[in-house]
Amino acid sequence: MKNYIQADEWNIIEEGFDPHLNKISESIFSLGNGHMGQRANFEEAYSGETLQGNYVAGVYYPDKTRVGWWKNGYPEYFAKVLNAANWIGIDIVIDGIQLDLSQCKVISFKRVLNMQQGYLERFFVAELSNGNQVSVAAKRFCSIVDEEAGAIRYSITPLNFSGEVKIMPFIDGDVSNYDANYDEKFWDHVDQQAAGLDTYLMLETRKTNFVVCTGSRFAVHQNGQLVAVEAQPILKDKYVASVFTLNLVQGQETVIYKYAANVSSQNYAPEDLPGACKAVIDRVAAKGFETMLQEQADAWQKKWDESDIVIEGDVSAQQGIRFNIFQLSQTYTGKDARLNIGPKGFTGEKYGGSTYWDTEAYCVPFYLATAPQQVTKNLLVYRYNQLGKAIENATKLGFNKGAALYPMVTMNGEECHNEWEITFEEIHRNGAIAYAIFNYIRYTGDQDYLVDYGLEVLIGIARFWKQRVNWSNAKKQYVMLGVTGPNEYENNINNNWYTSTLATWCMGYAIEALNYVKAQAADKCQALLGRLNFNEADETGAWQHIIDNMYYAEDKEHGIYLQQDGFLDKEIIHVKDLDPSQRPLNQKWSWDRILRSCFIKQADVLQGFYFFRDQYDIDTLRRNYNFYEPLTVHESSLSPCIHAILASRLDLADDAYNFYLRTSRLDLDDYNNDTEDGLHITSMAGTWMSVVEGFAGMHVQDDTLKFEPFLPAKWKSFSFNVGFRKNTLNVKIVADGVRITNLSGSALSVNVFDKPVLIEAGAEAFVVR
Repeated sequence: MKNYIQADEWNIIEEGFDPHLNKISESIFSLGNGHMGQRANFEEAYSGETLQGNYVAGVYYPDKTRVGWWKNGYPEYFAKVLNAANWIGIDIVIDGIQLDLSQCKVISFKRVLNMQQGYLERFFVAELSNGNQVSVAAKRFCSIVDEEAGAIRYSITPLNFSGEVKIMPFIDGDVSNYDANYDEKFWDHVDQQAAGLDTYLMLETRKTNFVVCTGSRFAVHQNGQLVAVEAQPILKDKYVASVFTLNLVQGQETVIYKYAANVSSQNYAPEDLPGACKAVIDRVAAKGFETMLQEQADAWQKKWDESDIVIEGDVSAQQGIRFNIFQLSQTYTGKDARLNIGPKGFTGEKYGGSTYWDTEAYCVPFYLATAPQQVTKNLLVYRYNQLGKAIENATKLGFNKGAALYPMVTMNGEECHNEWEITFEEIHRNGAIAYAIFNYIRYTGDQDYLVDYGLEVLIGIARFWKQRVNWSNAKKQYVMLGVTGPNEYENNINNNWYTSTLATWCMGYAIEALNYVKAQAADKCQALLGRLNFNEADETGAWQHIIDNMYYAEDKEHGIYLQQDGFLDKEIIHVKDLDPSQRPLNQKWSWDRILRSCFIKQADVLQGFYFFRDQYDIDTLRRNYNFYEPLTVHESSLSPCIHAILASRLDLADDAYNFYLRTSRLDLDDYNNDTEDGLHITSMAGTWMSVVEGFAGMHVQDDTLKFEPFLPAKWKSFSFNVGFRKNTLNVKIVADGVRITNLSGSALSVNVFDKPVLIEAGAEAFVVR
């Protein structure tokens, strides 16, 4: 675990430059705006260890799967978000020596991510090999007002000399993905131009034929005055730059402003991209850097008004939650139903930047409560639009009659995960899609979603589960063979309790949804069932028979549900008894050893208790938690938050707090020694869940928003806003109770500590603990 980020409520601060931590910092200080993003690479040259990364949302490449064997139904490619043209570059050469922090003496260095206003700044003083000392201050952001644009203010001040500087703003499209299977480059050159202060580069992806035009314009100021420069163009393959020279005067600041844009063929015809790119550059350059920066601050304030969590008395915890909310908010805005949330967002390439079940299980609750309803609806519509592909995926694996298997990993609905035990067996992801529909409707009350979209998806999923189980003559029950549950430290197991529970729940919910749509929109329902060749009596009868006769592994002696058949055949060893030098297991042990062990990567049985909290009493939860948590190594970023929520329900305040701190600072403190690959964006929503669903105990039951809160010992209070069915509430938990303020124009009934509370419009209520 690293501990070099300074504690601050609104800023992420790195003081001093350690090259060994640079790739970690590149992840932590990443920027984005939902349309594009970048790692915190330096503007000037850097020859040290770095992971260069600029990304444009939705632009991907089907990199051919690299395996030594092949199986029927195996994906032919692994889709990945592409490292796109680097637009931030500004090469600096002073008196013939290139400015490069890897090649000079770094006298001082500070990097600050201002989360409140949404920008990154960096300050350093460097001594070049000839003794010249230069001070640099750089500030940049990806605009959430002009989402196709970004801007940089880069200043140079010579401290002990006067001399000549050569400045070269550039766009470099000759880039590659760090994780390319065959070291292949994925971009082809289309066009480029450099004229005066403008540069433009247009590239096209191989195979997928996305076209992206990246453009930039710069301006130079000295002594606060605009300087006219004679820039010379440099045109190379997939690279365009302008170069000019200036005189530097000791103590005088020279400022380069760089405005850039990324526009893609997702939103424009390819032939219109140069004009569209220039229009964006014209617009933002006319505003100027300071106006754009103020607009950025104002827009971020609106985001914080919706989603901020305020913690009094614990700066580390406050910084952690705001960092997670900040990264979520700049990764996904919900404006475009074609986009989803990659596990690394715009911060790295691991996991390909594709869509996983993380979105439905972890991100949906965050956006439901902190964003307009349409944002979450777009996440669900994304899956609805890919239903045809889900049916194709199931067909490839031998299923038929409209059975739908949603992919574990996807960009366009096709499965593209390249590990067989995940691709073929981790089918619980199908249930997460159905659960998200249920969760959305439960929270928003938007039952029309079932009529227009949801029922069709639920039928496809239920048809899959019906075919995926089989009748066991030995048990006289239905069984689920050959699966991988959320605990990926077990493969090819039988009767995973979570998967089986989710499967029967899905079939039951599909029946419930069908009955609702029949009653509310009979004509639409009849048309849908006709199109799907749905025989109601046969299909729902089969589903119900499975529901009534499903086998679930359990151990009555311990009073627990078994993660899978035979789990207790393992040698049961608690994590606390492991030699710490053996952790993390996935970096220290062979896969064979992990699979034979009892150790659990993340919540598995306990994931079911989180989803279906109303179906199990507190004593059953306690028995299962007390058995499984001591065996869990939490080597998935998705694990600590679920345990924080369940520990909160069990009044295990210290456990809940420690799990919260781990999930909130997972990347800031590099708990799992993998932050350099990119941040864990989707699990960051779990940090919000830990506070709101865990410490505040917020959940929906019987169409009512309920709170069962407690206050962590280190905190004086915590507060947050939530939207619920067109109402907005501010909830503040203090030592002796809960204060809820209704910020909406209509009254709302809630439940606090099992007490019904009616809060009038504009009023507040205080409920004593």
